[in-house]
Amino acid sequence: MNFQHTEDRRMLADTLNRFISEQYCFETRDKLARSDMGFSCELWGQFAELGIIGALFSEAEGGFGGDGFDIAVVFESLGRGLVVEPFLGALIVGQAVAHAGNDAQKALIANLMDGSVVAALAHEEPGSHYELSNVTTRAVRRANGWVLTGAKAVVQQAEEAGVLLVSARTSGADGAETGISLFLIPCDSAGLAVRGYRKIDGGRAAEVVLDDVCVGDDALLGPQDAGFATLEHSIGFGALALCAEALGAMDVAKDFTLEYLRTRKQFGVAIGSFQALQHRMADLLLEIEQARSAVINAAAALGTGRVARERALSAAKYSIGRIGALVAEECIQLHGGIGMTWELPLAHYAKRLVMIDHQLGDEDHHLERYIALGRS
Repeated sequence: MNFQHTEDRRMLADTLNRFISEQYCFETRDKLARSDMGFSCELWGQFAELGIIGALFSEAEGGFGGDGFDIAVVFESLGRGLVVEPFLGALIVGQAVAHAGNDAQKALIANLMDGSVVAALAHEEPGSHYELSNVTTRAVRRANGWVLTGAKAVVQQAEEAGVLLVSARTSGADGAETGISLFLIPCDSAGLAVRGYRKIDGGRAAEVVLDDVCVGDDALLGPQDAGFATLEHSIGFGALALCAEALGAMDVAKDFTLEYLRTRKQFGVAIGSFQALQHRMADLLLEIEQARSAVINAAAALGTGRVARERALSAAKYSIGRIGALVAEECIQLHGGIGMTWELPLAHYAKRLVMIDHQLGDEDHHLERYIALGRS
């Protein structure tokens, strides 16, 4: 296998890395992450103008990428800058629409790519424990439409979203894969309540309550009762994106730590000359390269059959969860007490690495899923 990116992908990475280094310094990112909005609409528009959002979608969808490696390149660069803009929501919702939407619904993808619409996935529920089929929100058929009732948890950037992709049960028992349907719901719909809050690792999320939210037939995405496959497909793209984002964050944390070991002195010499610290850093570098291999494997498997694809994604998410926590802990310890301070960027990278493990399934969940898929 050729592990070198194509020239187009290298140019994409160079452009994005240069933009982030020039326009997205740590002070800017920290200010945005703690703001009432949680990100910058102006920067979101600039990312769109550069074609970064378009790189997440194929030419058939109006983009110029959409391959697993295109997504990995973009999100690895975003991870290096700890970018808080709503790329993940655009990717997951856009891929779901591309997978199951009709022609009218697919017009949304263009709005996502030009940055005019922010979208968010509203799937996880209190007590769902990462299981995609644990959906208790209900959608009941009414004349000329549907009525949705339920609650969704930790919906990323829901306060600023224009549209939510909501999973709801239209038939079957709780926990069953069959009977789940997906709906595209405008965020200004009557009966939809959003309670936002700041996240530990920066940016904002929200709890969403649907109290008899009425939508038309045109809100149903794909066939009724058959939303699980689309949900699994689109969240798979999101899992790859998170793994690549974590890889970018690990690289920066590693670079910070290497520089600190070279410059921090004790007993008149750089602490990087101490053999015990050299061994710890060498072990960390090996773990990061293992994480990189897992991301490459997942990106390569994104277009394969379901079982091979989902196993590769779960393997990568498990590896990233374990190694991300290790990198966060080791880099902070190798920095000593200063590693915990808010003013040092490293602490924010460490928090983001830890929290990525809890998005779209933690390492325990994906280890169990990997084993279960191996039996199918």
